Amino acid sequence: MAVCSSTPMRIATQTGAYDIEARAVWIGPDLLVYIWGGNRPHIGSVAAAQPRPSLKDSEATSATASVLTYAGHKDDVTAKFAAEALAGALAVNVVVTAGIHWDNLDDARIQIVVANTKTLVSQLIQALKR
Repeated sequence: MAVCSSTPMRIATQTGAYDIEARAVWIGPDLLVYIWGGNRPHIGSVAAAQPRPSLKDSEATSATASVLTYAGHKDDVTAKFAAEALAGALAVNVVVTAGIHWDNLDDARIQIVVANTKTLVSQLIQALKR
């Protein structure tokens, strides 16, 4: 699908609240993505996903992922979601690192971050399909 590119593609949400950013780079046929945001970006989790036939629809492509998470971090949900969505949509192997942190977020603000994550991944898929 793509060739090795040393220049990462940059995507960021621009809602004005709890925005996050991603960069993606092709490494041969594989995709490496890093996602971060907040007042203390970091690497909290890493997910590796590979495409496979969907279990629900054998005509569709889905993905399965393995995740490593550093103790005390909750970035595994973001990393796994992004890796599986990208691998399924693009039919390539994907590695995603994620590290998003804002202090003292309540449930409503966490939902904003989750919504921004979904938007970010959708934008990334669209951009990479071009």
